[in-house]
Parts: sequence; C-alpha cells; structure tokens
Amino acid sequence: MASIDELRTARLAKLELLKKAGMEAYPATVPRDHCLKDAKANFAEYEKSQKSVNLAGRIMAIRGQGAILFAVLDDGKATFQTVIKKDVLSPELFDLFTGAVDIGDIISVTGTCFTTQRGEQSLLVTSWTMASKSLLPLPEKWHGITDPDEKFRKRYLDFIMTPELRDLFVKKAQFWNVTRRFLTDNGFLEVETPTLETTTGGAEATPFKTHHNDYDLAVYLRISVGELWQKRLMAGGFPKTFEIGRVYRNEGTSPEHAQEFTNMEFYWSYADYNDGMKLVQDMYRTIAQEVFGTTTFTTRGHTFDLADEWVKIDYAEEIKKQTGVDIATASEKEMMKKLTDLKVKYDGTNRERLTDTLWKYCRKNITGPAFLINHPVLVAPLAKSVAGKPVVQMFQPIIAGSEVGRGYSELNDPIDQANRFAEQQKLIDKGDTEAMMPDHEFVEMLEHGMPPTCGFGFGERLFAFLVDKPLRETQMFPLMKPRDK
Repeated sequence: MASIDELRTARLAKLELLKKAGMEAYPATVPRDHCLKDAKANFAEYEKSQKSVNLAGRIMAIRGQGAILFAVLDDGKATFQTVIKKDVLSPELFDLFTGAVDIGDIISVTGTCFTTQRGEQSLLVTSWTMASKSLLPLPEKWHGITDPDEKFRKRYLDFIMTPELRDLFVKKAQFWNVTRRFLTDNGFLEVETPTLETTTGGAEATPFKTHHNDYDLAVYLRISVGELWQKRLMAGGFPKTFEIGRVYRNEGTSPEHAQEFTNMEFYWSYADYNDGMKLVQDMYRTIAQEVFGTTTFTTRGHTFDLADEWVKIDYAEEIKKQTGVDIATASEKEMMKKLTDLKVKYDGTNRERLTDTLWKYCRKNITGPAFLINHPVLVAPLAKSVAGKPVVQMFQPIIAGSEVGRGYSELNDPIDQANRFAEQQKLIDKGDTEAMMPDHEFVEMLEHGMPPTCGFGFGERLFAFLVDKPLRETQMFPLMKPRDK
C-alpha cells in the first residue's frame, strides 16, 4: 500500500497534467446551475427537455473502465451519478479525466439527464472542468476515520465521509431555530449582551481570564448568557428578553461538559417560577415535536416521554430518600463520610459543594421528565427564597438522570442579594474558584427596583441528550490540544 507521501506525489503529478492541458485546478468559479438535490427533484423535466445542465460536487466514487466511467458526485445535499463516455466527450477531455482525476476531487460537469438501464438517474457528461484538485486522499470508504481523536481533529473529513453527521448538525440548527421562534412567538425580544465582563455572574464556574490592553484591566469571558445584564433590562422596562449565545467555562471535559458551548437564557418580568415551569414544559415539548417529530426518547439508558406529566421532586427529600442524609441538619463531616461510603469522589469540603455532590449522586436515578424544586439557598445565590423556608423558588428540568436547564424566581431584594454575594466572597477567599463573583453595580441596580422576574436557561446539552450523544460529538469543532511536534 502506498504511503500518504507517495499518494500526494502522484496527485501533484496529476496537477501538472491539468496545468499542461490549460485547465485551472483551483478556479474562482465553475459552471453550476443547481445543487444536486434540486437536480434530482427536477430530473424528469430535464430528461424530457434534454436541456444542458451544469452540476458540481466532490467525486466520492469512480467505477468502470475503458470507454465508459461512472463518477458519483456529492455536494453536501445529495449525490448524483455522472456517466463519462469516450464517444461523447472530446478525446482530450476524456484522456485528461482518466489521467488527472481522483476520488476526492471537486469537479463541474455539463451534460444531459438520462435514466440508465438499471433505472438510475444520471447525467451524461459532455464537458467537465476541475473545481478543486485534491492532493490528499479521502479516508478508506468503508471504515472512514476510526481514530476518535482524528475524527475531531479532521472534522471536515468526517463530514465528507459521514452524511448522517452532517444531518445531525442540520438538526441542531433546527433545534435553535425552533427555540428562537417559540420565544419570539411568546413575545420575547432577542437581545445581545457582553461576552467580556469585569466580573462574571449568573452561574458558578471557573472563568477564562484575559487582559484588556487599552483599559489595562483583567476581563473574563462570560459564564452565562448575560444573566445580570438581562436583569438590568428588566429594570429598564423590557418585559421579556432572551439571548442565544456562546459561554465559556474553564473546567473539566466530560460527556456532559465542554469549555465552550451555546446557551439560551430568557427573562420574563412579572412572572415567577411557576409561570416559568409551564412555559418551559411547553417549549421542550414544542422543540421535541418540531425538530424530532416525537416526544419520546431513549437516552443514557432512560426512556422518557416529554408529553407525560412532569412530576415535581423536592431537592432535600430526594437526597434523604436515596442516601439517608438530611442536608438541613447533617454536618460536613457526615456528608463526607456518606460520599465516601457511596464511593463518590468530591472536590472541596465546604457545605455547598458537598450538598451539590450528594444531589449529583441522586439525580442519575431519575428518568423524568421532572422538575427539581426547593433547592437550598446555599446552592442558588440569585434565586428568591420561598417564604418561611430555607429554600429558593428554583426549578430544573430533569431527564435521563441529569439537569437540562435551570430557572428561578429572580432575587430582586438588594439587601438579600448583597448578603448572598458576601457569602460567595467568603467562598472565593477560601479558594473556591467556582463561587460567584460579587457584582456591586448589579446590587445598585436592584436598589433602583427590578420587577418580579422569572429567568431560565438551557444549553446545547439538551440537544445532546435528545440525540443520545456525548456533548463533544454534537459540537462541530470541539477544542483539541495541538499535536506534539
């Protein structure tokens, strides 16, 4: 078997053949009347009229020999068979095709449509020209790219060889389009908020830090889709807003986590978390039906139907039911012992982290659909408290053992918010890199008055769950370490 270098050398020689024949190997434009999908849709008309048609695409297969060849083109929307016959093409063009064209080349062909004896829609080629000469071969047809690292590193090859993968990202675009349409149909205004911030707010995560040269100050890539900014819009008189955008978190990679991903967040004035749960349930069902044509999914070994009743699960009661730990009274030492007994790894020994780790152990046993409610104040520093209880008006949709969204009745009491920020600062001072940075200008805004508001957000993890794939596989170009030189 020839090496990659040998194959490239052979293709470079074919490039020279094209040049000697006076054919550009990388022209700025080539004849192309239709995409291949449209050509197929209008094939009967073209065959009847015998009108000359210009098509273009990447050659995915060449078969035949002697005076007749069959080349299959792919333009990303469809495939189309072309027939190259020696007695139809000029001798020069036929010889150039056989001598200079490889699988993987992108070509333009001109010809007339006809149906083969086997009933296959085809184009009888009367002329052709190179659109882009490939100097490296495609992966082996039947196995594609087998190395997982290589699949992500050379994603474009995976797209060429795996049409279903392209379909996945068409589906992902539909997922966000339906989300956007649902919100705008419900009266929400799409907005844009800063991605560079002097303090990160709206979530608990380690941010990426950089330096602003002109202002000579540290800035951070946002870890939420403008939560504190959109709340400022609520105070400014915008009744309903949402944003779909990229967020960045400097934390570990897992099947459910990435350092860069797309999130959506909406904010709705004069609404609370009960209103939010009704809207979110409707939104998830709409996304499922319009994007996937079903509300029933099997993910991570769980089968659930979003059309079913969404039960409400109490945070503390569920932990006590599954582990026997009462998070309201248990000490940090008791929590650590229970986690050790359960063989669960945990980072940090503060109460917030231990409580969250206990919950994460329990959630994997919940199929859903469900809403997790009554979170402790400690794990939700931006949510409004439930009157007379040490819990907050927060909700999280649960499916397949994981949260796929988060919302709450937003805290709009400036004194309470300032106190909670102070508690977060204590965690930061003790070394907790994921604690929420205090934003004193946000507290000042609250002192001017923000109406009662419901906020909610979900990320592309929801899409990954609905297609039952790790998050990384649903990203076009996930972050990769550079290869060692």
